[in-house]
This record gives sequence, structure tokens and C-alpha cells, in this order.
Amino acid sequence: MKSSFALWHNLPWVKATTGQWRYALRNGIAMCLALTVAYFLDLDEPYWAMTSAAVVSFPTVGGVISKSLGRIAGSLLGACAALMIAGQTLNDPWLFLFTMSGWIALCTWACAQFANNVAYAFQLAGYTAAIIAFAMVNITDITELWDIAQARVCEVILGILCGGMMMMLLPGTADGPALLSALKKMHARLLEHASLLWQPETTDAIRSAHESVIGQILTTNLLRIQAFWSHYRFRRQNTLMTWLLHQQLRMTSVISSLRRMLLNWPDAPAHLRPVLEQLLAALSHPQTDALTVARIIAPIAPTDAADYRHQAFWLRLRYFCRLYLLSSRWLARVENASPISVYTPPRSPGLMRYTDNVEALLSGVRTFFALGLVGAWSITTQWEYGSAALTLAAISCVLYSVSPAPFNSLTLLLRTLLLLSLFSFVVKFGLMVQVSELWSFLLFLFPLLTTMQLLKLQMPKRAGLWGQLIVFMGSFIAVTNPPVYDFADFLNDNLAKILGVALAWLAFAVLRPGSDARKSRRQIHALRRNFVDQLSARPHLDEHEFESVVYHHISRLSNSQDALARRWLLRWGVVLLNCSHVVWQLRDWESRSDPLTRVRDRCIALLNDVMSERGVQQRTLSATLAELQRICAALGTHHQPAARELASVIWRLYCALSQLEQAPAPGTLT
Repeated sequence: MKSSFALWHNLPWVKATTGQWRYALRNGIAMCLALTVAYFLDLDEPYWAMTSAAVVSFPTVGGVISKSLGRIAGSLLGACAALMIAGQTLNDPWLFLFTMSGWIALCTWACAQFANNVAYAFQLAGYTAAIIAFAMVNITDITELWDIAQARVCEVILGILCGGMMMMLLPGTADGPALLSALKKMHARLLEHASLLWQPETTDAIRSAHESVIGQILTTNLLRIQAFWSHYRFRRQNTLMTWLLHQQLRMTSVISSLRRMLLNWPDAPAHLRPVLEQLLAALSHPQTDALTVARIIAPIAPTDAADYRHQAFWLRLRYFCRLYLLSSRWLARVENASPISVYTPPRSPGLMRYTDNVEALLSGVRTFFALGLVGAWSITTQWEYGSAALTLAAISCVLYSVSPAPFNSLTLLLRTLLLLSLFSFVVKFGLMVQVSELWSFLLFLFPLLTTMQLLKLQMPKRAGLWGQLIVFMGSFIAVTNPPVYDFADFLNDNLAKILGVALAWLAFAVLRPGSDARKSRRQIHALRRNFVDQLSARPHLDEHEFESVVYHHISRLSNSQDALARRWLLRWGVVLLNCSHVVWQLRDWESRSDPLTRVRDRCIALLNDVMSERGVQQRTLSATLAELQRICAALGTHHQPAARELASVIWRLYCALSQLEQAPAPGTLT
């Protein structure tokens, strides 16, 4: 009896929440509606409308809008490219093949150069051109080019419209509250992160926690983009949201800087740790103000003016408290804001991102040769179903070239296609041949799609498999008007699709994506190149931009299994970022005309000597660290308060650079 009760409650329809039912019903109805309208509009392949509705099935309004805009733009661009290329080259198969391969390779390269909607639009431009153009290889009337392109674009837009209409009727999660919730959670987590990093130990848990915090802040930027498209209120507050994200990145940097100082401060006060814990506990309360914070940290204020270490830690801790309290106030304002509220926070640039140009170029070359291989095989053997193989190979290369684990994604896609081949055979030749009206088939399709959507939400570990099953189901069942039941055609078409993905997998195996160690070396090299630019009189990136670029570099290997590559990328990123903050602070001394300016220039010159794009020389690094210690000791006993303040800043530079003493020699991992 108990087992029956447990089985009943584990059914996806029973344990589904209200939000899950809304999501599943919205997407199931949108896909069935798109198929029905395309069928009655007499479009030749109405299942592409169902696929389009599945692709834009996001849980939030902003996600659907941004995804739809990218899909429409990419589809129109891809259709225009397919028309021009096929119209000019279709009479010469080899010219057609190489031109199409070049266009799809260009889209593969371009989608790695951009992010979010622009990257998605280039992906669509690539495989929409493949879907349209490769379907034209067997036509005999050139006028069919326009009809095919027009039908594909209409089907795509129809699916998007159906998805958007269902989002209005059954609205999903609001993007704004999700963004505010993520910002508040990240704001609170920074205190937990500070408590962890300010421990004297050095463990892998600390490194992974630092990577996780960076990744979550950058992921919140995607929520900001979705919220931007969901409501005019968040479009008006977009500058504020960007500034808050920059503040969270800055606080992460300050936390790591304070950690480096604690590890290099042998005679820290014994009561320092309890005061820090009390401070973090107080900052977690929204009512805490600057006066309360000042009273808490007063016992650890430096008493010896010559103790530049204590002075440096004290100033940086106060800076962290000011940043945190300021962010708390702005978060409270935006949370309680009315729809017409307008705020003017300090100006900050958009988050910068990192582009691995070598990997992007390799992806484009790989796509070109993969499609060339499949196309050459099709032309030389005059394979009738080569167009299906080319289409799936193009989709695989464009989609998974930017994936952090392309082999896992392609293997999952192969499993999906094999399962769909068996499933679609049963449905097409077991059920569809028995029905003569579309509504009869929808009585089976709608509950099936709804159940699959529920399973995708309830089984997060297999969400990728369920998502691919939903998206690719339409092209395998292939509901057409009139329906076609040719077993040989069905079998050969499915076999060609599987072979197309398998050949794309082979292309990834031959032209393998760079190993994580190589990626780490390239990113560390780019980090050092950008840092050398930071030392110039007029750097190309300001302090905020360099900070976000560094964190994007670090996040590129967040899913890597190569612990050594991840560790050194994180270490270089943190070191160079802390040094950059010191350099920008040293520049504030530029207006001074006393001898302290020459000391400032000497420190920047030391950084120029020790750091290059190739790495650091250990002998030069040792001499630089010794010189920085000597400067700190001399300035710490100086009679001018400004000199002692400069000593504390230079000691921060020493703490940051000392972490590189363990770095391998140039030309190895780094």
C-alpha cells in the first residue's frame, strides 16, 4: 500500500508545482498551436514552426523576448544568405558547397566574438542558411528557392508568435523580481565569502568558492539583460543594475586583497578575527549604518603610525565597509522603487567580456572542413540524403563550437537522435497512419509534450536530454500537409541525420578544441598583456573594465577538470587585479610635486620591469619584492603622514606580487 502511495506521488503530473504546470502547459500549447496554424496555412514543413516555438520556451518574459529577437534577426539574415548563395552557385555543386561552408564557418566564428542575443543571432544565421540552402540541392525549378526560404522564415516567425502569445496568456516568472532576488542573495553571500577567505588556511574549497562567486555575479548579468527586455522600469534602471554588478565584483576583489594582507601579516592583533566576525554579522542586517560599523571596528584601529601593515589593512577594510553599505542602500532603493522612479548612480561601463580569438578561429575552420567532408562525400557518391546529413552537421558545429564540453554535448545529441529515431518510427507508422485529422494527432501530442516539459523541470540532471528530445521531435515526426508515409525515405533520412552528427563529432575529434592547459596559457597571456597596458600612461581599459575582463577570463575555465590550469588562471587573475587596483590608487598621487611622486614612479617602474606578456622572471621578482619591502620600511618611519600612507599602499602591492613566487618559469604552464 505504501509503495503504491509513493509511486502515485512520484508521478510527474502529481508532484508538479503550479509554476511547473504553467510552464509545461504554456510551451505545450504554443508548440501544438504553431503546428496547427502552420498546417492550415499550408506551409510545406509545418513542424519547423513547432520547433521554433520549442526553442524560445523560456521561463521568463525577458528570456522569451530577447531570444525571439535574436531568432528573428538570425533567421532573416540566414534566409537572405541562403537565397544569395544558392541563387548564384547552385548550378555548380562544389562552388555551392564551399560557399555555404564558408558562410556557416563565418557564423561559427562570429558567434564566438559576441555574447547573448548577438551570438544567438549568428548561430541562427548559420544553421537557418543550412536548413534552407541544403534543402534546395535536389530542386529542378530555380523559382522554388524563394518559396522554400519564405516558408522557413514564416514557420520560424509563426512559432515565435505562438510562444509570445502563450507567454501573455500564461505569464512566466517575472524577470525583475528574479534579478533583485539574485542581487540580494549575492550581496549576502559576499559576507559569507569574506568570512571564508579571511581564514588563515589555504584549501581547494577556498579556490572553488572564489570561482563560484565570480561565476554567479557574471550569471546575474544575464538576468539583467533579460530584465532589460521584460519591463521599461528595468530599462530605465539598467545603468544602476550594471553599477551594482560592478560593485559586487569590486567587493570580491577587496575581499581577496584583504586575504593576501592577512596571510602576509605575521603580527596581526589577536582580537582581529573576533572583530571581523562581529563586523560581518552586523553588515548582514539591513538597518546597520556607518556609525554602527565605525563603533565595531574602532578596537582594531591602528595605534602605531609607523605600522604600515596595520594601516593598509585598516584602510582597505574601511573601503570594503563603505562599498558594502553603499550597495545595501542602492539595493534597498531599487527594491522599494515605484515604476516611475529614476536614479542616477555613479557612471560605470558595461561588463566587459573575454573572447578567445584562437578558439574562435579554430571553430570556424573546423566547421568549414566538417561540412566540406560531408558535402564531398555526398557529391562524389551522389547521396540523395546528403542534405539532411549536411544540415545536422552544420547545426552541431555551430551550436557546440562555443560549448565548454563539446564532446559531451555531441554524445548527448547522438543519444537523442537514436531515441527519437525509434520513437518517431513507432509514432509515425504505428499511430499517425491510423489518424486522418490533425486534431486527432494533437490529442496524443499535447499530453506528450506537456509531460516531457514537466520531466525536464523535475529531472535537472537530464534536462539537456529532455530539452533536445522536445526540440528535435518535430523534425523526426515530420508532420506535413499532406502526410507522407514512405518507410525507405524515413529510414534513410534519419540515418543521414545521425551520420551528420557523427561526422561532426569526428571533426571535433580530429580538430580538437584546445586543452584546458592551452586555454589557461592563452588567457593568462591575455591577462598579462592587458595588465601591461594598465601600466601605461593612458590604458585602453579603465579600472572597472579591466576588473570585469579579468573575471571573465577566470570564469572561462570554471567547468574545467584540470585543477592546475584553473588554479593558475585564478591566481594570475587575482594577483594582476590586486596590482591593478594599487596602480590606479598610485596614480592619484600624480598631482603631487614632492619627492613622494618619484617613489610612486619607482614602484610603477618596478612593475614594468618584473611583468611582461611572457611572464615574470623569478630573479627580477625577488629583487622587486626586496625593493618594495625596503621602500615600505623607509616610508613607514617617515615624518610625513602622506609618506606612511604611501607605504601602506606599496605594502599591498608587495602582498599581491608575493603570490607569484611559486609561479613556474616562463614557457611552462603560465
